[in-house]
Amino acid sequence: MSLRLRLFLLLTAATGLMWLSAVLWINHSTRAEVEKVLDARLREAATMVSSLMADRRIDAATALDGQLSLPASGEAGYSRQLSCQVWSLEGGLLGRSDGAPEAQLTSAAALGFSEAMVDGALWRVYTTVNPDLGVRVMVGDAIEVRDRLVRDVMTGFAVPAAVILPFLAVLIWLSVARGLEPLDRLARGLRARPPQDLSPLPEGPAPREIRPVRRALNRLFAEVEAARTAERDFVAFAAHELKTPLAGLRMQAQIARIAEDDATRRHALRTIERSVDRTDRMVRQLLDLAAVERQAPAAAPVDLHALVRDIAQDLDSAAAARRVRIDASGTQGATLQATPFLVHAALRNLLENAVIASPEGGTVQVSAMAEDGTLTISVTDAGPGIAPAQAGRITERFYRAPGALHDGSGLGLAIVASAAQRLGGRLDLPAADGAGQTARLVLPLRGEVADG
Repeated sequence: MSLRLRLFLLLTAATGLMWLSAVLWINHSTRAEVEKVLDARLREAATMVSSLMADRRIDAATALDGQLSLPASGEAGYSRQLSCQVWSLEGGLLGRSDGAPEAQLTSAAALGFSEAMVDGALWRVYTTVNPDLGVRVMVGDAIEVRDRLVRDVMTGFAVPAAVILPFLAVLIWLSVARGLEPLDRLARGLRARPPQDLSPLPEGPAPREIRPVRRALNRLFAEVEAARTAERDFVAFAAHELKTPLAGLRMQAQIARIAEDDATRRHALRTIERSVDRTDRMVRQLLDLAAVERQAPAAAPVDLHALVRDIAQDLDSAAAARRVRIDASGTQGATLQATPFLVHAALRNLLENAVIASPEGGTVQVSAMAEDGTLTISVTDAGPGIAPAQAGRITERFYRAPGALHDGSGLGLAIVASAAQRLGGRLDLPAADGAGQTARLVLPLRGEVADG
């Protein structure tokens, strides 16, 4: 259902409900007023007849001849709406008005207002007694007359309403269309944009409800543009980083092919091996980075000590080449609830960086400490550490600190930071004092995994 149709139906229903409420209220108030006015008229008529008889303006002899009458309204449809009867206190009918029922309007015991069935119709009757004359005066009118009066009033109200409602519905439809025009303009402007146009929507006068939508769209455009730029830069950096070792491989292969002595050939082959290792590591890290960013949340118990031990086995050849030892004794008994792949990717890259940064014969220490609902995993090496000037950029993709002692891809810490964010935690890299670098991975023990 369109927003325009939804608003039209809601406004029409609300208007109809208000009109129905008004009809019910008018019906109730009109009936109450009619009852009040007609009851007062009954009482006044009965009192008037009693007073006229007391003043001898109506002769008792006339009443006995059945000639008692009251002036009747000449208004069409409401003539003879009052009926009067005069009874003796002994129960004899002394007289009645023209058109009054022959049967007694109400019981002889009734006094004041009462209702009674007369000739199959319900009557409202007022009774007064004149003890001096020994008469009982009854004046009444049919309830059906009162109902018809109220019905006529409501008909006079409802007929114009039935005529006006269709025009009101058209007016509501046009008003809704007019009110949604700014939204229609925004939609037309978005449809007219080419897919590559991510520039902000132009500022200008707009209804209060449209301004947050415009701001949200501009923020979305900016985020999409930033993501597209990052993706474009990522592809360009990746292509450049892969091109360098491949060019080296080609050159060293040519040297190995044309070398005349075994020493030159062995040196070229060792260089080829290092380039292949570097390229393999970069490809693996590119795949890790892509996997980290698309990994679906799937929290499960993670035994940290077992995980670090498995990663150490994977890095055994690289650690053995530098005679670096990985000490994971500080992770005994540490567990957390998280996505295992993300924890593995973060720790694998932290430990690999630590092994490469460590001097020959050094030790990489891994420890864990649970506190206040978080688990802090610390990885410490004996390398030169990260210079304070580089701390703000060290987690950027493909960033390598000037003067780095090893050839890396600049992706390791970017993977760690991205995995930590997905895990609902963070990567802390405190300033090094020259005696090694500590990287702290702070993760919630039972945190939810973020989707972005």
